[in-house]
Amino acid sequence: MRLIGVDVGGTKTAVATHEGGVLGAIDTTPTPTDSTEALLEHLAQRIRAQGPADAVGVAVPSVIDWEKGAARFSVNIPLAGVALRSELGSRLDGMAVHVDNDATCAGLAEALGDDGAPLVQHLVMVTVGTGVGGGIVIGGRVYRGATGAAAELGHMIVAADLRDGAPRAHRFPHPDSLEEAASGGALGALAGERGLGDGRAAVEAARRGEPDAVEVLRIAGERLGVGIANLINVLDPDVVAVGGGVSEAGDLLLEPARAAARRLVLTGVGTRTEIRAARHGEDAGVRGAALLAMQELDRA
Repeated sequence: MRLIGVDVGGTKTAVATHEGGVLGAIDTTPTPTDSTEALLEHLAQRIRAQGPADAVGVAVPSVIDWEKGAARFSVNIPLAGVALRSELGSRLDGMAVHVDNDATCAGLAEALGDDGAPLVQHLVMVTVGTGVGGGIVIGGRVYRGATGAAAELGHMIVAADLRDGAPRAHRFPHPDSLEEAASGGALGALAGERGLGDGRAAVEAARRGEPDAVEVLRIAGERLGVGIANLINVLDPDVVAVGGGVSEAGDLLLEPARAAARRLVLTGVGTRTEIRAARHGEDAGVRGAALLAMQELDRA
């Protein structure tokens, strides 16, 4: 079985083959975002350049209508309302195309081995970068909900004052959401308040043991831990994997996240849950996209 995985980001697109349980060399090119047509043609060209394949999986930063293979809403790329599966399929001479959210694909890469066999049955992926995304794998397969849009984990409301009822509607991300509290932007804001520059500088300072920077990472980690506790209370997974650029802070972020989650999870829930860093880094999306194509071929 020869597969192609594609990870479409706001600045770059990664493409790789997957054959015999091995992910090939990853070809990375800038993502054209000036028009939908330019992006679709670019994707088709990069996929064709990999040679023939049984199927292609495409990971996109979008809310997906799974049945239609279409993007309902997209971040940073012009795909909102585009029927990506059929549009790409027509450009690829009818090759089977499977489309899903990028964090969902990253979650699949965490849950499965390169041969497609489950490493864990139940996993939640939390990606922490510019925003906070997520993917849920149950029984070794992606959980998509009723319409394919499940696992927008960053939009959980975690910090609302409910004394007078529900908070007011707001733009997204909502000010009381996990994304607003624990994203890379939130880390940067915490760092700026303490004169540490941006989030990256705060991480470097924390690695040197500077107390203010360590405190910034503690706060960011504990905020993330609140969201993780909610996920464990609801899903009781084997693993919560934390990926995305902010996760490069490692245990400076994850230890406070684990501690907060343990304090807030109901006694007896999550007794087997491991909270760990994601294994695949920047390769997770393209790897997961290829594994998505594998699963869908096996299902057919």
